[in-house]
Amino acid sequence: MKIDLTDTTASKINNALVQGRRAIGAPAIGMVLTLVIVTDEEHAYDALKAADEASREHPSRKLVVIKRRAGRSPRDRSKARLDADVRVGADAGTGETVVLRLYGEVIDHAQSVVLPLLLPDAPVVVWWPVASPTDPHNDPLGALGQRRVTDTYAAENPVAELSARAANYTPGDTDLSWARITPWRSMLAAALDQRPDTEVISAEVEGETCNPSGELLAMWLADRLGVPARRTVSEGPGLTAVRLETRNGPIVLERVNGSVATLSLHGQPDRAVALKRRETAELLAEELRRLDPDTIYESALKYGVERLSTGPSEPAAEPAASEAPAEAPAAAAKKAAAKKAAGK
Repeated sequence: MKIDLTDTTASKINNALVQGRRAIGAPAIGMVLTLVIVTDEEHAYDALKAADEASREHPSRKLVVIKRRAGRSPRDRSKARLDADVRVGADAGTGETVVLRLYGEVIDHAQSVVLPLLLPDAPVVVWWPVASPTDPHNDPLGALGQRRVTDTYAAENPVAELSARAANYTPGDTDLSWARITPWRSMLAAALDQRPDTEVISAEVEGETCNPSGELLAMWLADRLGVPARRTVSEGPGLTAVRLETRNGPIVLERVNGSVATLSLHGQPDRAVALKRRETAELLAEELRRLDPDTIYESALKYGVERLSTGPSEPAAEPAASEAPAEAPAAAAKKAAAKKAAGK
């Protein structure tokens, strides 16, 4: 059921929600949270579609905030108005949906419009599919949420955006680029668990350029393993490979086609593992499962993009044969492992 309201108020929107529930014979709907989606008209459809799919797992009241201009003239631009599209039942996924279009001065007071529409005694999650603020916690709408979800992949400069996220991090912040690497992190952790005594020497993450998930994965490996990490570029799609150099041989997780990967461990046969690229709805549903601060994400983010090595490594110049000292077996093995990690 859909109810269109023009030049309305938050009170009238709440009344429309009650009327809509009564009309479909569902006076009470069990919703677990309020999801505030801050987007523009261009991306609103895709964002709401993803939120509707995620609501099958997390029934919620979805408030879509779209900031618009009423017209081209100064008079039209200054005219304050709030339009709303209220949806309940089959038109709203699992829960309720209110699409809010803000005009004029109302744009600067979006939090005052949203606040009366939040579910009482329920968590609030704020999601920016595109054009997220540099400091989500201090954004007027972001301040309403216990959890703030951004997507650095949609930024103009994704890698630089990671540095801004680290500088302004507040517990409760998270990013869909982090959720994208959850299967990678799980696979790599399981591979290392098979060899608990393995000492990792270095890590390399390969993926398409301008994909912040690659930087996040490399920072996570460097932070958790305490080893140098390198970020290299491939043609994609997305992330394509992770190589861990260990004293017992390499561990390689390689995905060429975006759906199935090959896990290679020294001394074991290669194995095919499912590692598909996930849709936005799956990523959002994952982030809605936990509303507490993600300390692992915080630690990886604050490791710092600038500490990662990038591009192919360059070998040190070899000394002349007459000047080269004899190497101990351990030193020779370490050099061989370093060369292998550099792809030589």
